[in-house]
Amino acid sequence: MRLKFSEFLVVFVIVSVLLVGGCSTQQVSSETSSPSPTATEASTNATQETTTEAKSVFEATQEAIPGMKDLPRLEGKATVVMTVKGSPITIEVDGTNAPITAGNFVDLVQRGVYDGLVFHRVIGPQSNPPQAPFVAQGGDPQSKDPKVSINRLGTGGFIDPKTGSERYIPLEIKPQGAEAPIYGKTLETARINQPPVLTHKLGAVAMARSQMPDSASSQFYFALADLGFLDGNYAVFGYVTEGMDVVNKIQQGDRIDSAKVTQGAENLKNKN
Repeated sequence: MRLKFSEFLVVFVIVSVLLVGGCSTQQVSSETSSPSPTATEASTNATQETTTEAKSVFEATQEAIPGMKDLPRLEGKATVVMTVKGSPITIEVDGTNAPITAGNFVDLVQRGVYDGLVFHRVIGPQSNPPQAPFVAQGGDPQSKDPKVSINRLGTGGFIDPKTGSERYIPLEIKPQGAEAPIYGKTLETARINQPPVLTHKLGAVAMARSQMPDSASSQFYFALADLGFLDGNYAVFGYVTEGMDVVNKIQQGDRIDSAKVTQGAENLKNKN
């Protein structure tokens, strides 16, 4: 059975078992024949070669992880506006550095999965009693039904109508200097000392999961403070760019009015 967010954080603190996998950091150089390219052309060529290599690493990973190639992915960035109690929160979703995690989120937004869902766990000044700023977590589809017990919230995920089963996504973290993310491992497990590109700074948006690395589905959380101790263990996929004041006021039980993709929808690929 999936552990609640608080439970697997206890596991993290006591056992220190949330770790990630390895990734190539080789440099890409561009060789050209006469005539010599301009600086702009050389930069463009290098960027294209880097992108090609990153895609090949990504495609190889897709083949290695069963079912991953069928998951939605975001190639580039997108903007999502989430409205809570009538006030907007603007999120920049980063598919460049977290294509699967970002693609999963954008796909769920477009499906309307988050509309009406509850923030079932809030740890911060709005808590009762107030606590140090930590996270505001929501995204359990069970919370749309007001009859579901609060004790069950935090255990549910998105049921894919095509398969009738819960959709899980692999843990996805891109270390600094790497050409593509690593999957299914924390950075510590992968013995990678580089910090991730996407860190748990204030306003980060990341996926909640159980102690199993590849157990994230639809639940996400907002970082209410800089949470560097979570870096390399949970998948950040975007940041709040506007409306952090709204995020800071979220209380347990508040519902998401709506979530809409306002830019970058065309970057979503392999949508189920």
